[in-house]
Amino acid sequence: MNPFEDEKSTYRVLINDERQYSLWPASIEVPDGWSIAVDESTRAACLDYIDRHWGDMRPQSLREAMERGA
Repeated sequence: MNPFEDEKSTYRVLINDERQYSLWPASIEVPDGWSIAVDESTRAACLDYIDRHWGDMRPQSLREAMERGA
C-alpha cells in the first residue's frame, strides 16, 4: 500500500521555506528543507489543515516577485 494514501496511518503536515505544504507519513523521516507544521494526526485532519492554510499554491518567492513587479 502507498504510505501517502493509507487512511489508518498517522501523518504530518510539512512546510518549506517557500510556504508550500505537504502531507507526509509520520513513519517517514522529514526531508531536508521541510519543517513540521502539524505533528502526527489523521490523514483527514492534516488535509483539512492544508486546505485551510494553503490558499495560494505559488511559491513565496514567486508571489513576492509578482508583487514587486505589479
